[in-house]
Amino acid sequence: MQKPFVDVVAIPISKPLIVGIYKDKELIEEIKKEGMTSEVLPEIFDEILNKYEVEHIIYSKGPGSFMAIKLSYVFFKTLEITKGIKLLAVDGFYFNNNAPIKAVGNSFFVKKEGIITIEKNLKEGDFSLPKKLDFSDFNEDTSPLYVLKAV
Repeated sequence: MQKPFVDVVAIPISKPLIVGIYKDKELIEEIKKEGMTSEVLPEIFDEILNKYEVEHIIYSKGPGSFMAIKLSYVFFKTLEITKGIKLLAVDGFYFNNNAPIKAVGNSFFVKKEGIITIEKNLKEGDFSLPKKLDFSDFNEDTSPLYVLKAV
């Protein structure tokens, strides 16, 4: 039996990690999983790859946890190379209605007029998946988005 073709959207910078499965650009399944990205991302994708034929992976490339961003990029780039899955990306503000994203301590990333800066003592926005995919919203520059230098 042939596996259905789908696209996958991953928001590894959110807590919990959020992954959406899309059939014909419509959200058909949402997976939320608590834990370290290094542990839950492979578990989620093992299930997805056993159940579906993935055509595209779209991920939030930052800003956010450096470790989650680095790990996700390497993981998805490996799938692109080894399985021929097309990788696309967008910044995390796309998935939280341009609300602040947690940085370190009481600092938050904010995006105003296309520029990302750091501000303190804000409230983090909630992340959510789009109900329908519009591929024109995503780009082929999948490199991690580090606002501060990675350590």
